[in-house]
Amino acid sequence: MNRHVTEVVPFCLKDTPSLIERIFPSMKISAEAQKERKANLGQTLTVLGSFWKGRKPLILVRACILGCLLPATDDPEADLAVFEKLMAIDDEAFAWRVKRRSDFPAVLSLPYDQRVANVLRPDELPVTDLPEMWSRVNEHLGTRANSLQSLVEQLGIMRFGRKPVIADTFAGGGSIPFESARVGSDVYASDLNPVACMLTWGALNLIGGDHAAKEEMAREEDRVLAHVEREITRMGIEYDEHGNRAKAYLYCMEAVCPETGWSVPMLPTRIISKARNTIVDLVPDEVRKRYEFMVRSHVNGEEIARAEVGTVVNGRLIHPMSPSGDGVAITSIRGDYKAPNGARRNKLRQWTKKDFRPAPDDILQERLYCIQWIKQDSIGKARQETFFAAPTEADIEREQKVERIVAENLSWWQEKGFVPDLEIEAGDETSRLIRERGWSHWAHVFTPRDLVTIATIREVVRTPALFLALPSLLNHASKLCQWITSAPRKDGSGKQVGGARELPNHVFYNQALNTFWNYASRASHFLLRDLKLSGELEFLGFGSKREVMCHPANKVQGTKDIYITDPPYADAVNYHEITEFFIAWLRKQQPSPFDQWQWDSRRRLAIKGKGEEFRSSMVEAYKAMADHMPDNGIQVVMFTHQDGKVWSDMAQIFWGAGLQVMADWYIATETTSELKKGGYVQGTHIIVLRKRAGTDSGYSDEITQEVKEEVARQIEEMVGLNQELKGHGRSENLFNDADLQMAGYAAALRVLTKYVKIDGKDMTVEAMRPRGKNERTVIDDIIEYAVQVANEHLVPEGMSEQTWRRLAGTERFYLKMLDIETTGAKKVDNYQNFAKAFRVPDYGSLMSSVSANAAALKSAKDFGKRLMGEDEFGRSPTRTILYALWEMANGVDDELVVGHVRDLVDNYLERRSDLISITSYIQAKRQSIDREESQNAGILAGLIKNERLG
Repeated sequence: MNRHVTEVVPFCLKDTPSLIERIFPSMKISAEAQKERKANLGQTLTVLGSFWKGRKPLILVRACILGCLLPATDDPEADLAVFEKLMAIDDEAFAWRVKRRSDFPAVLSLPYDQRVANVLRPDELPVTDLPEMWSRVNEHLGTRANSLQSLVEQLGIMRFGRKPVIADTFAGGGSIPFESARVGSDVYASDLNPVACMLTWGALNLIGGDHAAKEEMAREEDRVLAHVEREITRMGIEYDEHGNRAKAYLYCMEAVCPETGWSVPMLPTRIISKARNTIVDLVPDEVRKRYEFMVRSHVNGEEIARAEVGTVVNGRLIHPMSPSGDGVAITSIRGDYKAPNGARRNKLRQWTKKDFRPAPDDILQERLYCIQWIKQDSIGKARQETFFAAPTEADIEREQKVERIVAENLSWWQEKGFVPDLEIEAGDETSRLIRERGWSHWAHVFTPRDLVTIATIREVVRTPALFLALPSLLNHASKLCQWITSAPRKDGSGKQVGGARELPNHVFYNQALNTFWNYASRASHFLLRDLKLSGELEFLGFGSKREVMCHPANKVQGTKDIYITDPPYADAVNYHEITEFFIAWLRKQQPSPFDQWQWDSRRRLAIKGKGEEFRSSMVEAYKAMADHMPDNGIQVVMFTHQDGKVWSDMAQIFWGAGLQVMADWYIATETTSELKKGGYVQGTHIIVLRKRAGTDSGYSDEITQEVKEEVARQIEEMVGLNQELKGHGRSENLFNDADLQMAGYAAALRVLTKYVKIDGKDMTVEAMRPRGKNERTVIDDIIEYAVQVANEHLVPEGMSEQTWRRLAGTERFYLKMLDIETTGAKKVDNYQNFAKAFRVPDYGSLMSSVSANAAALKSAKDFGKRLMGEDEFGRSPTRTILYALWEMANGVDDELVVGHVRDLVDNYLERRSDLISITSYIQAKRQSIDREESQNAGILAGLIKNERLG
């Protein structure tokens, strides 16, 4: 390629490989992606809908776009330098990214994952168009750009003869279309789900809109909020007789105890506020056989401790008037039983379309037990004073007034679409609502107060911007909102570092439809905050063409140059089910352009599950994309998974779609939380694809050899580039072990997917053939072999290559992870990836912890005498050495220890050099982690080396 071209020549890069096919700085992109994730609500798109958790980080999307457009030249070091400069992840960029210029030298001295912790994200930089940067970029690329947008357009012309058109046919929360438009490409986005389409539209046209759009949105917000405020005030349902205004209403389920005949509020805890030491007491009313409520604040620690436990304990209903301390099983109260067909059933009445509250004789009732009030003199102030109180007779009368309003208007509201009339369709998530509460329609999921407030809003929302805000509002409404409370957070010194929390939680905090025994409803002014978006959004003024369509992925229209997609996968969230929560409210009377879409989840068409249905649906989708792509077009598939057979499945999918794998990169995209512990997948595979050009045929034994050579070549090339860049002053490797592993997979898939026929079988036809439950194919075997080849090249530093080749997979896993632990890396995804690569199905038995960010191997002490001789690892030399180290730590005589090693290892004399290598290796790797084990390993290595034989 001529880097000194002064004119942008159409198609001059038409057949030039893309940078992402050769190089991708995955460790830096991983660090940036996690930084973006940790911003939580500070992420650019979450303000439109934090309930949609599946968005890929924008920095990752930008990296993929530039990686597809930039050419791979004969100077990979210069290619990488230009890419990192454009991404603002090179060293010089940190002079701009630091919050204080004086921090720059100190920040630059840190490892990259620590370097990014306290600096601006690349998309937060106030200055991005630096003249000195563009002169260097243009000199290398032969462009005349002065901004990222002009560069993207010029590279598009050089590759495709036009500004590039980037498509995402699984648009989801809109991060791929949004970032594509932000960097200057034209965009085509589609999704089967109308909620996803609406979020994508909002990303492109609100955040991507201009100042005029912001002003129009703000005016509409003021109009709607003023109308709702007037109506709620006129109804007289949220103010008490002292002028205090309600902020939140706390409800609980109630059931009759069959032992006593008492009506018992079902409260998992009696604590209302941990910050104010506020609890609710149950006051027996022996005449009516029920409990009244007394709310008390500032109680002592003993009372708080007693209130931790409510009336629902371990699935049983326990209350003060119960004759036994064990209470009654809730399954018994609910009348659970197993139907003849084996399905779980119970005796709960199924609600009807006209219901909005329980019938008087229903098993489960609903009851208001506390109200959070805003004091009259602090209403409208920035800092409001609130208090909790049990409901009074006047409060109950206001509740009854709300119910009368609903009773009088429900049919009309449902007819107009202001309140849902949609039935709840059974499914993995939705059946819980039917089974556990008897709810049959989506309106039943909301309190009467929710129905009144949201119907009042729906009646006057007429613009797409406000319609788009409704899902966020709905996410904070309904009986699926748990009341949460926490005390102020303090650090180790007792200093407060976070405020107290007292509020109804959002519905989709864990991407499920959860029912609760107690729940909370936000009063209207608290709920209406979700409609006030204009002050929180950036308005970036995109100038590119932006098209959003609501249809299945296989219905793509028109030719697109680049496809970047994040498809559903086997263990993904059931968005097709849970978004029915929103669709029920939005399916009628939509403003344009939303009225052009089909407001139905279309479950039957959703790509879901795994196996045959998943594979055939994915083939259809990706074949359609390949058919609507030029011959030099490129695809990037982002894939996150837990299924070990995914590589074989993906090979079949790409074969059926007529695509060939060119590269694969591993990006650690996810951060940890309590919800994600226990082996949660933390990474994303970036699979790069081209149209399959040839009609090659081959035999599996020949292809296996070709795969071996290609895997070796790929890894050696990447290791060589690591060393070359380090020689030029780069402090960290460009490629880590996970990259090298994934390169092995990619090399195998690159070889495999170029063949049309293998062993005489048409692989496109074979891709669609149904599989037996445990059927293994020649593809499974070849990919597995490729993994073995890759792992043979991943000899950890300090390990003898001869010994490494003789080790079993479990030993390689254990010893490789010892090496990785010396770097301080504790992410469980490292262990997952290597367990998969070394074919260790139960890596957990070798782990002392599988926490997401605190994973660790067992030490010799942790193992003790366990797992000896039971399996591959238990019979291995490595396990024998660990047993010997445990014996030494427990004072066993050295000669006895060596004798045990000699007895336990088959072919001891042949494996003696391996034992010395393994023991010396453990000594080196445990030195900074477990000094005693390291010292014992050094002694043991000497004992074996110096023992007298004969």
